[in-house]
Amino acid sequence: MRVKRIVANIDTEDVAAAKKFYQDVLGLDMLMDHGWITTYGSQERMSIQISFASEGGGGTPVPDLSIEVDEIEAVLEEMRRAGFSIEYGPVDEPWGVRRFFVRDPFGKLVNILSHV
Repeated sequence: MRVKRIVANIDTEDVAAAKKFYQDVLGLDMLMDHGWITTYGSQERMSIQISFASEGGGGTPVPDLSIEVDEIEAVLEEMRRAGFSIEYGPVDEPWGVRRFFVRDPFGKLVNILSHV
């Protein structure tokens, strides 16, 4: 037996609100839309990970999601242009990532990062 996929589920009454943040800004594809649930993702092969934390690193709160991107400065600019406020960073962390925290439309704290 092996785990094939891990999916984060975010409870909301407005599933359509995810489009601006996850598809328009982050560029994920809509993989499924049943009206009551939409799933965004990528066909790119990704590793399966689940983290458990007592803090978010450097004394920050634990983010609800962490999303690794290839061009963090471009994503940061797009987040600001789309009107999402940056709550932390951008900062180069001593453990080898550049990151910032932003709230998605559902109030979830999202850690956007790139390895440096």
